Amino acid sequence: MQLIEQRDIAEFESILRQHHLAQQDFSLSAVDTTDPKTDEVSGLQGELTVMRKSTGKSKQYLISDNTSWLELFRHDITDRVFVGRGNSSRLSRLNPQAG
Repeated sequence: MQLIEQRDIAEFESILRQHHLAQQDFSLSAVDTTDPKTDEVSGLQGELTVMRKSTGKSKQYLISDNTSWLELFRHDITDRVFVGRGNSSRLSRLNPQAG
């Protein structure tokens, strides 16, 4: 079992496509924080960092059997968390409906 399953990566890419964002502009970095003494009881755990290269914005998500980082990521994309601060305010002034 992997920390980030292939189906999760496929859904991540789907979320990006739905929001017209380039997959190449994002990077994923995961750190396994599973306690080896309890991994069979509680499952894998870790921290995932998603970074948007063009803005330098990043966000960390906890990964476990009890969390859905993809739902949190989807919410953050909708809330424009990965948009550069200058870009989002400029867009809002130019086109109030875009923000």
